[in-house]
Amino acid sequence: MNLPLYFKLLIFHVALAIGVFVFKPLALIYFLVTTVFFSYRIIKASKKYKTFYVLLSCAYVVGIEVFLRMNGGTVFYEASKYLIILFMLMGLFSNSFSNQALIYIVYLLLLIPGVFVAVTEMGYETNIRKAIAFNLSGPVCLGVSALFCYRRNVTLSQIKMILTAFLLPLVSLTAYLFLYSPDLKDVITGTGSNFAASGGFGPNQVATVLGIGIFVLAVKFFLSKEGVFFRLFDLLLLGLLGFRALATFSRGGVITAVIMILCFIGLYYLKVNLKTKFRIKFSLLIFSGALIFIWLVSSIQTSGFLDKRYANQDAAGREKEDITTGRTDLVAFELNEFMEHPFLGIGVGKIKENRLNETGVLAASHNEVSRIVAEHGLLGILAFLILLINPLIYRLKNNQNIFFFSFYFFWLLTINHSAMRIAAPGFVYALCLLNVTYDKPKEKSIENNPSTV
Repeated sequence: MNLPLYFKLLIFHVALAIGVFVFKPLALIYFLVTTVFFSYRIIKASKKYKTFYVLLSCAYVVGIEVFLRMNGGTVFYEASKYLIILFMLMGLFSNSFSNQALIYIVYLLLLIPGVFVAVTEMGYETNIRKAIAFNLSGPVCLGVSALFCYRRNVTLSQIKMILTAFLLPLVSLTAYLFLYSPDLKDVITGTGSNFAASGGFGPNQVATVLGIGIFVLAVKFFLSKEGVFFRLFDLLLLGLLGFRALATFSRGGVITAVIMILCFIGLYYLKVNLKTKFRIKFSLLIFSGALIFIWLVSSIQTSGFLDKRYANQDAAGREKEDITTGRTDLVAFELNEFMEHPFLGIGVGKIKENRLNETGVLAASHNEVSRIVAEHGLLGILAFLILLINPLIYRLKNNQNIFFFSFYFFWLLTINHSAMRIAAPGFVYALCLLNVTYDKPKEKSIENNPSTV
């Protein structure tokens, strides 16, 4: 039996998870191999397909970043972000960029003064190079990605392949999580974010990237014109990813995935003909039933703690006072630092040092908005406004990207609960700046007709 390429790739990525689980150094080997492979594909690609291969490569890196990080599979912690920057620069070197994307160069320039403030203000006990690299790698990754993607053309079929590139390594991550903690009842004994159910890694980051996979599978389910078997298979795969995402007990990534799906379905439904609307309604009934089933299974497997987690209760069923789990105080501290240093801020990477010195607490708010305001001052506010407003202005002129609001809200929501610790929010933000074209204008469906989008 000849299996479709999609299934062969899924099998390979499950095997990769098993291999890494058995032999951890394989993760680093795989990182090096994929770096060489994708670099070669980008270099060898013709100018016509250069954009596609750059985006495909970056999507794969985003998808596999957390899996590699949790297994020591990167040369250094922020390597995935730098690799995306490298791929984007390779694309820019060949295809340049739109003059209208210069606004993102302004955004990058606005971050520079904060570096000089940090160099002059940081204490001797702080590793200045690491602090700056850690806090700026995400924003720079976003800026370079946006510079590359702005007004660049891709087809819907190419976007589908890029989304699949996100998904494949997330299958490896999911398979690894099942190997790491096969019986959740043994590791879930409360309602806090659970590291054991997250592969021993940060639950927030694991849930965030699994949320992307859930979104991709939802898109495949609603857009697919394949037979029933293929659609149900994707729904089953969504169930597995959704189950492990819920098991992290990190709500941000899961809720963000739901909002992304709702944005996509809403925009998709508004732009299609009556026949397709009926098909969406029928698919939505099946999809909703699958989600309810996933929740019920997850609730049973977590002994009911999952219900309490999303009801903001502790293990005993008592309502917690702070739904943000203490992050409100951290954000308030950062905003107070801005009030005391309004012009240039306190410097890149200095917020954790200040918090430790003044409160004795070493913690991050995981909120990119309050961090950029505290560390960059008024320049940080201007930089954030560029990111916030520019895509919306672009959307007014070009409304063909049916994934725009899904990508945009993923970035906005993720930076408010997970900052930019991983490459995902920066790269996904850039995807909402793409100009999506459609392959067969004569067909009436949204998948192929730009006039209906």
